Amino acid sequence: MTDKIQTLSGYIHEYQKSVNEPEAFWSRIAENFYWRKKWDKVVEWDFHKPTIKWFRNGKLNITENIFERHLFTLGDHPAIIWEPSDPKEKNRVITLRELYEMTCQFANTMKKNGVKKGDRVIIYMPMVPEAAVAMMACARIGAVHSVVFAGFSSTSLADRINDCEAKMILTSDGNFRGNKAIDVKGVVDEAIEKTTTIEKVIVFKRTGSAVTMKPGRDLWWHEAIEGVSKENKAEEMDAEDLLFILYTSGSTGKPKGVVHTCGGYMIYSQYTFQNVFQYSAGDIYWCTADVGWITGHSYIVYGPLLAGATTLMFEGVPTYPHPGRFWEIIDKYQVNQFYTAPTAIRALQAYGLEPLAPYKLDSLKVIGSVGEPINEEAWHWYHDHVGKNQCPLVDTWWQTETGGIMISPIPGVTPTKPSYATLPLPGIQPIIVDPDGKELTGKSVQGNLCIKFPWPGMLRTTYGDHERCRQTYFGTYPGLYFTGDGVKRDEDGYYRILGRVDDVINVSGHRMGTAEVENAINEHPLVVESAVVGYPHDIKGQGIYAFVIADMSNRTEENLINEIRETVSKIIGPIAKPDKIQIVPGLPKTRSGKIMRRILRKAAEGDVSNLGDISTLLNPEVVEQIIAGSKK
Repeated sequence: MTDKIQTLSGYIHEYQKSVNEPEAFWSRIAENFYWRKKWDKVVEWDFHKPTIKWFRNGKLNITENIFERHLFTLGDHPAIIWEPSDPKEKNRVITLRELYEMTCQFANTMKKNGVKKGDRVIIYMPMVPEAAVAMMACARIGAVHSVVFAGFSSTSLADRINDCEAKMILTSDGNFRGNKAIDVKGVVDEAIEKTTTIEKVIVFKRTGSAVTMKPGRDLWWHEAIEGVSKENKAEEMDAEDLLFILYTSGSTGKPKGVVHTCGGYMIYSQYTFQNVFQYSAGDIYWCTADVGWITGHSYIVYGPLLAGATTLMFEGVPTYPHPGRFWEIIDKYQVNQFYTAPTAIRALQAYGLEPLAPYKLDSLKVIGSVGEPINEEAWHWYHDHVGKNQCPLVDTWWQTETGGIMISPIPGVTPTKPSYATLPLPGIQPIIVDPDGKELTGKSVQGNLCIKFPWPGMLRTTYGDHERCRQTYFGTYPGLYFTGDGVKRDEDGYYRILGRVDDVINVSGHRMGTAEVENAINEHPLVVESAVVGYPHDIKGQGIYAFVIADMSNRTEENLINEIRETVSKIIGPIAKPDKIQIVPGLPKTRSGKIMRRILRKAAEGDVSNLGDISTLLNPEVVEQIIAGSKK
């Protein structure tokens, strides 16, 4: 476990080196990994095109760096501890050697079923160790995995299958959510009807629910691996070969396939894991995310396993069968590092301190927050009552596109400040610009957050559409990567993330494009037009507020609102259901037909004291009706 920063002067020294001599800095870190062939050049880049290449011509396989690099010393150590949704069900502890054999065997199974290097494989699974095995088996044979959160609808799943032309789906019969078993295989069958590229579906038996298996296409996981060898030589990959595609919501309806590659992502996920969580040998680390999101990729699977850590995977939800479930698990396994989302913290905070009372939580060394900026009240509750004022709280800022954590305190090194992500990690060069792209220097400034120099974990393109990547991330401010977030830098040089500046809503740490939700609402036959905005929500951080023009001739308002919610749930998934739907006579539009969203945001937030100039609107009279309706 090298390259761990342990003092503030150590951080300053490392940071300076990483900015002054980035090639030497990243080269030194990359030396700790196993390469089949060393790279010719550390980095080549041009943000205008954009083109980004790290460790050019280096050859490796990320799974050799998880397994072969550590088997001799850590083979009998637990790699994954799995805690099921129902505490009465038996947990699983899988050693690194067992995980290696499971991965090799499944890699061979996939090859036997026609998957080869470069093929795309969709993973649509519950939080079971086999989901991590599926990811690593793909990486082992050079197939590109695309994990889709198993709460997304069949339409969302079909969109992703079609976009990457996937050949195989790895899924389960069902999954457990609280005390309910949810049909997963049915969603997959429905999605496949809207696609043409799927040749095989391998189904893991989790709930024992009855499912339809299509002969010749569908195989049971346990039957498919029967008698298959547990030895597999990893495929040689170039540092810039695709490792995975992860779809994220954009401000337009179509999901964007963010592409990450083998070499740079490997180095960045391990480096950030080691430093942000200060992991030591023998620690038990737990991130509560789902593998369907980037947090699960980088900080449940790749980062921890590359570092030789023990990573805990939890299948359930924070409140089942009781609201003390997280705290019970921390005590049960003596968890040392705990990483969760502000949404979960706020939901548990609502239950008060009683659910915490029976638990010691004295094993915790670091607690972390991810997904959205954590508000001050939740920060204090988490720090004081979960961390018992003893644990540094790392409020981490990063994105699907960045591959790993970018701005965060280093525990025990960086003094923390509630609601601030504090300082950039070594190698990260943030810059704040005004709307015209002019850099705002000095302290106590506020503007748009950009990054001016590449880092190994960053996205390389959006799958199949490089121009979209250029426009979305590099087009706003030429020569800079634009994060889409607003930021404030204070007198200490600390960064505070202020949330999205574009039409993207951050719901419970998951990004939803307003256009995507609007498109789904507009699918309802009685909806004429809709506009969606975010508003402050006590638990989720941001809620979804929809203003809808609809034909009300044969529906009550209540019926229509329920139907709209169901429509969105069916098209995107339950996560995108609007929290509030207001039926309106019209939407405030400029003369060019553009919806003036700032007015809708103010109505949704209940702050209508200063609406600014509305004289330029085509229909100013509609504003009063919207405000009156929102007050109800």
